[in-house]
Amino acid sequence: MRAVVMEEFGGPEVLRIREVPDPEPQPGQVVVAVAYASITFVETQVRSGRGPFSRPGLPRVPGNGVGGRVVAVGSGVDPVLVGTIVVTTTGGEGGYAELATARAQDLVPVPEGVALGDAVALLADGRTALWLYRQANVHRDEHVLVEAAAGGVGSLLVQLASADGARVIGAARGAWKAEPVMGLGAAAVVDYSRPGWLDRVRAVTGGRGLDLVFDGVGGAVGTQAVRALRDGGRVSVYGMASGTDAEHDPAELRARSIEVIGLTSAPSPAEARALIADALDMNAAGTLRPLIGQTFRLDQAAAAQRAIEARTTLGKTLLTVDNPREG
Repeated sequence: MRAVVMEEFGGPEVLRIREVPDPEPQPGQVVVAVAYASITFVETQVRSGRGPFSRPGLPRVPGNGVGGRVVAVGSGVDPVLVGTIVVTTTGGEGGYAELATARAQDLVPVPEGVALGDAVALLADGRTALWLYRQANVHRDEHVLVEAAAGGVGSLLVQLASADGARVIGAARGAWKAEPVMGLGAAAVVDYSRPGWLDRVRAVTGGRGLDLVFDGVGGAVGTQAVRALRDGGRVSVYGMASGTDAEHDPAELRARSIEVIGLTSAPSPAEARALIADALDMNAAGTLRPLIGQTFRLDQAAAAQRAIEARTTLGKTLLTVDNPREG
């Protein structure tokens, strides 16, 4: 089969298409003929070898989320699953390929009426967005800042909060992202690459301050955003797309009664599958849609990661696989 193999750490050019042996399902596993593979910013950090993550062993096939048809099962797995259209995590690697193995217990069937590309886009991002959103306890008329609002998770958080009547301020890098974020329901959009963006945020709140910040960027952006919170506000910290954590003075947070959420808890495997199923059901009902800005062929994985690193992508990025094993 064809797969994208990483044999060294470095720039996107280390992602090379190779012919590798077909995987065999182990006990409790299935093999999925991949139609779409998720591609994430975290994967670019791992590939570079310079990100905030430990280096995995090499060689490896990147990719932690796929969608496609189950074509084989290992021992202990019900053969009725063969032919089922699913989305699934791959356990951390193996997704950038024509065939990927996954644990049978991680499969989530794709409901009727949900496009497979949408389902893959919601696999990790939908799970994450719903988990964060439900923890944050958003109320009608609250002022909510969503960082990286034109990204995969951020674009979903904008929709969720707007649907519940919050006044959402989307923060994104680049003025060209404002229109699509407004189209998701944001009341206002600010460009955090421009000086004075916090003044614009404060103006939207009428000087009252934010009630909630979803911080998926970290670094200077995350640090500054918390300064725009009202006393008694809250911040949901879930990512550091900038490469570093935001810097906050714990004593100041306590003095201002700022609640920090989302740092220590993660959904259990069963909860994660339920969240994914909820996101897919919401998509089928037309109440949650992923913002898929661009797709690349499997053999363009290097170009896809290069675009993500250059911040020229919008929403979710997917790899498409013209798979001879499908069907």
